[in-house]
Amino acid sequence: MSNKKPITYKDAGVDIDAGNHFVDMIKPLVKQTTRPEVLTDIGGFGGLFSLNSNKYKRPTLVAATDGVGTKLKLAFMMDKHDTVGIDLVAMCVNDIIVQGAEPLFFLDYLATGKLAPDAAVEIVKGIAEGCKQAGCALLGGETAEMPGMYGGGEYDLAGFSVGVVDNDNIIDGSSITKGDQIIGIASTGLHSNGYSLARKVFLESMQLDLNDKPNDLNQSLGDELLTPTRIYVKSILNLMRDFTIKGIAHITGGGLLENLPRVLPQQCKAIIERDSWDKPAIFEMLREGGNIPEEEMYRTFNYGIGMTIVVPKDEVDDVIGRLSGLGETAFLIGEIKQAKEPSVVLS
Repeated sequence: MSNKKPITYKDAGVDIDAGNHFVDMIKPLVKQTTRPEVLTDIGGFGGLFSLNSNKYKRPTLVAATDGVGTKLKLAFMMDKHDTVGIDLVAMCVNDIIVQGAEPLFFLDYLATGKLAPDAAVEIVKGIAEGCKQAGCALLGGETAEMPGMYGGGEYDLAGFSVGVVDNDNIIDGSSITKGDQIIGIASTGLHSNGYSLARKVFLESMQLDLNDKPNDLNQSLGDELLTPTRIYVKSILNLMRDFTIKGIAHITGGGLLENLPRVLPQQCKAIIERDSWDKPAIFEMLREGGNIPEEEMYRTFNYGIGMTIVVPKDEVDDVIGRLSGLGETAFLIGEIKQAKEPSVVLS
């Protein structure tokens, strides 16, 4: 008989009891996001969702997946974890709504070296809040405790969302034509893109502290950078009921220069007026602090515009008015002109 001390999974760094306790802690949060189509509670092998196909002539499912990127580094440094979950949801559901699809449900993946239940609950609080803002159900997820894979206090997040749109109502940009107008909807800051460059500028080049409160900002630098990505789902769904929305682009990594052409048909280009919207102070701090070329700002960051929509010229005023009534800040930022191939021209 061996005299060796028995080794358990907990000794190896994985605490099953802590994981079970975490699930119990987040069940009330998940329940707040439920929809009538949800058939199961969290904790099963898979989440069940009964699609009401009677609402659609030809229901088409739209799926998206994304993460939060190196914005998580700031959450670690600030020990603030209640907003990155909103970012996670936003990056997925904002991609779904651009095709006219209503987000139905969301799943998350949280991976960490050692589960810290209190921080993990804060993360899920953010995910649940994001789901409520988008009107989708948090259907399930996975929490992976993997000792040795992550540094102390670090984790990674991935999200997955599924939405539905009637096939006849898919927004794909194919009807965009010369003379259509481009409306930009304001972002809440950097959202979830360009943080590797932002950290290099603010923390290395400018040697700022995240607790610093520069004169240009109304809060600390860390809080400004952790401002969650705006979720545009409900506003876009509202517009779709009453207006002709020809194309929508979510302005994420690649900025206006890379994302807007993705929804333009052949022989169309977007002419963007550089000075047609207010640039939030955080972007000007970045540009000046890092001596960043203007084109790099437009290609790396959203530069103050989180979503663009293309509409007929005669609907511009009404669309901007509706967006204002929905709590959005919107600007007429450009128009569509004829070209050899899809592109964005800054003027």
